[in-house]
Amino acid sequence: MLVLWGRPTSSNVKKVLWTLEEIGLDYQFVKAGGPYGGLDTPEFLALNPNGLVPTIKDDELVLWESNTIVRYLAARYGKGVLWIEDCGKRAAAEKWMDWTMATLFSPFVDLLMNVVRLAPEKRDPQKVVASVEKFEKGLSIMDGELKKQPFLSGENLGIGDIIPGVFVYYYYAMELPRKNKFSNVEAWYQKLQTRPGYKKHVMIPIS
Repeated sequence: MLVLWGRPTSSNVKKVLWTLEEIGLDYQFVKAGGPYGGLDTPEFLALNPNGLVPTIKDDELVLWESNTIVRYLAARYGKGVLWIEDCGKRAAAEKWMDWTMATLFSPFVDLLMNVVRLAPEKRDPQKVVASVEKFEKGLSIMDGELKKQPFLSGENLGIGDIIPGVFVYYYYAMELPRKNKFSNVEAWYQKLQTRPGYKKHVMIPIS
């Protein structure tokens, strides 16, 4: 059985948990990192020398890096569910995985820290405003794509929707000084909320 190490509240672990649920694959979830600890043990570092989650072990294969894990799971177990056989269409979907980390991740981290994690007296309201602006600039690009098709992966949910779907949840769930509306992103987000795996693993209290 596939084993996943991680903490449920990690955005990167959420990607993998949601993927596993979409595929319907049985797995063992070992809680590690954050309050659970266990990342600095010799046993774990032998699996992932970075001491980070998520990490998976599938038979003899050990993988880390969340986007790589999502790609692997979709390719091996998600044919007909998340994986797209056509190389061109799959590449068009996969670009949104990498784009998300290059475009949305940095402002997401600033928002998470300054809205949720830092003590109130240490929060920077100006950084929140600037980060919302950066995040919304990215959302405007997504909105244009979602005007043409219902999902970033095409006509159906695919791997291209998993990574941005996680971070868009935080944008709508946190109390932010949002300035713009993105009707196509919001329609897409409503579709994601109908997915049992999304509700179970992504839409949880933010900490």
